[in-house]
Amino acid sequence: MSPLFRRVDRRDPQSRLVTLIRKPGCHLCDDAQLVVEKVCADLGVPWEQKDITQDEELNREYWEQIPVVLIDGAQHTFWRVDEERLRKALT
Repeated sequence: MSPLFRRVDRRDPQSRLVTLIRKPGCHLCDDAQLVVEKVCADLGVPWEQKDITQDEELNREYWEQIPVVLIDGAQHTFWRVDEERLRKALT
C-alpha cells in the first residue's frame, strides 16, 4: 500500500513504514541499509527498499540525494543515515 494512504498510528511500530531509496553499487546506500535494518528490527518497524534505476519518477526526484530514507512517505534524511536520529523519529 502506498505510504500516502497508510493509516499511521505513531504509537504502533507496525503501522509505520520506512522506505530506503537506493541504487546498486552505492556504498552510502549499503551503509544506510545497515542502519535501517538494525533500527527497524530493534523497533519492529517494517521497511522496504526501492531502486532508483527501476523507477523513473524516483530517479528524477532523488538521483542527487541517494540514499534517501522516507518515513511514512515523507523524507527523513539523505546521504548519511544517523541511527539515533532515525530511532528517535520512529519512537
